[in-house]
Order: sequence, then C-alpha cells, then structure tokens
Amino acid sequence: MDRLSGHIENVEPVSNDTDVSAFGFGAGHEQIIEEHVRHRAVDPQLFELDELDCLYEAQTATLWSYMRPQGRPSFTPTMLRDFETWQRLIGADFGPDKVPLRYLVLGSRSPGVFCFGGDLALFQTLIRTGNRQGLANYGFRCVEILHRNMHSLDLPMLTIGLVEGAALGGGFEALLSFDFLIAERGATFGLPEILFGLFPGMGAHSILSRRLGSAMADRLILSNETYTAEHMYEIGLVHQLAEPGEGLKACRDFIKRSERRHPGLVNARRAMKRTRPIELRELKDIVELWADAAIQLTEQDLKVMSRLTRAQERVGHA
Repeated sequence: MDRLSGHIENVEPVSNDTDVSAFGFGAGHEQIIEEHVRHRAVDPQLFELDELDCLYEAQTATLWSYMRPQGRPSFTPTMLRDFETWQRLIGADFGPDKVPLRYLVLGSRSPGVFCFGGDLALFQTLIRTGNRQGLANYGFRCVEILHRNMHSLDLPMLTIGLVEGAALGGGFEALLSFDFLIAERGATFGLPEILFGLFPGMGAHSILSRRLGSAMADRLILSNETYTAEHMYEIGLVHQLAEPGEGLKACRDFIKRSERRHPGLVNARRAMKRTRPIELRELKDIVELWADAAIQLTEQDLKVMSRLTRAQERVGHA
C-alpha cells in the first residue's frame, strides 16, 4: 500500500483542511485522498471501513482497495462485514450516470500475505460446540460475496486481484472470482484444507473445474502443495507476472494499456462467464457439504488446524 504514492500523477494538490489521518494512510497519499474526498456522491462509509482501506482515483476511474486485517490475515466476521458493506456501497454509488468506475482493484497491506483464507480460530470454536449451522452461515456469506464479485457487481468494470504475497485457502478462492490476476514473482498459492481433513468449500471446486478441468482441479485441491506465481501463470490462473516490489506498477500499467480496450475486455469477460455459468445455489450446496465435513473433524484434525493457525499468525505478525 505504501508504494501507491510513488505512482500518482497529474492530480490536484490536497487542501490544507483535509484530515489525512482520518483515512489511516501515511504521508504521500494526500493527493489521491483529495481525489476521492471530492466525490461527495460516494457514501463516506466506504472510506471508513474497519479492515478495508479504499481510495478512489478519478483520473483512471479506479477504486483501489486493500485488506488491512487487525489480526491473522483471514476472512474474519469483521472482514466479511466490511466486504459486504464495500460491495453494497460500490453498487449504490458507482456506475453509469453515477461516479465512474472502470477498474476495481483488491490487494493487501499485510507484508508477504494476500490472505490466509478462512477464520480457522472461529471454525474450531464452532466445531467444538457442534454448531454446524454457524459453519454453514459463515460459508454462505463467503460465497455470496464471491458470487457478486464474479459478476463484477453488475457494473461495466474490470476487477483485478493484486497478489504480493501468500494466497492460501479462501484467499486463493477469493482471487479466482476476479477478472484478472496480477501477481509478483515470489507470491504463492495453495489450498491446505486437506491437511486437516477438510476441503476448500467456498468456490474452488466450481471455478477450478470449469477453468482447468476436473482432473487438474483435483490435483490443486488435494495435493496440499504450495504453487508459485510462475506456475499459476503457466496454467492460466494468473494473467500477468511482476517482479518483486513491482506489483502496483504492473497493475497501473495494465490499467493504462486496457483503457482503449475497456469495453471489449468487459464484454469478453461477460461472454466467458456465460459459457461456464456458476449459480449461487451450486456454491451454497458445496458449502453445505463443507459444513457436513467440518463438523465431523476429530480432535486430532483440530490440533493440526491449531498448529497451522499459530504458524500463520506468526507470519502475519512478522
């Protein structure tokens, strides 16, 4: 996120009475902050979320969004609530005859981590208390967010996932819902759920099987391997590679190159989704299977989950 300021050009200077501290950004972000402050048509809640930082850049009609988790970089209930609000406000305030939005970018402010996925601590609590419905409700929220993102919130825009670190489990699944993925070399991807007797239940089966075929999808889901950004590029899941530390620049270059092709790219993505439609009901049916499997995990499985949680917490706080 801090690298963003070095790439802002041709914007007006910030006014002296802008309270930059209220947005939670460091020095150097004042110009782009002033850009989005001017758009009074946008509900200010969008720029005041607990675990999502948003900046609107009028010059390119881009909403830059960065996850800023308060604990382990995962989809906690707080993070899910922010994503639900984020999507609701974007749908209400942006689009034709509203504030222009051509590109929606999601990255992470956690050093070395895009997202570790599901809230494993919450899962353990729900499993130990036998709360199968709580698990299902968590999954339903996740796939509802994912499904809306898959359809670009019904707006004529391109969605871009910017990956500068590890994307595991649900973090990897979330990225699969974006139109384009830009990943730095050194970023990693994986689905570790099989390690503790579970499987990814929030989109991986549906999306990977359609994009790669069922055999390759099975390999990624069941292997418990960590894959490089380069490997993801070779099999077509990552669309562009960037050198370490250059992900933001690559994203901005992509946006610049896409300007003249924007209508074609938007409608090409829509056409592709029509050829392999994924209904929300399918995603929710898989969540039900996931909840059934989760509630049957043994104490040994939960100990493995706990060890993974602790290891990820150490990485997230490094």
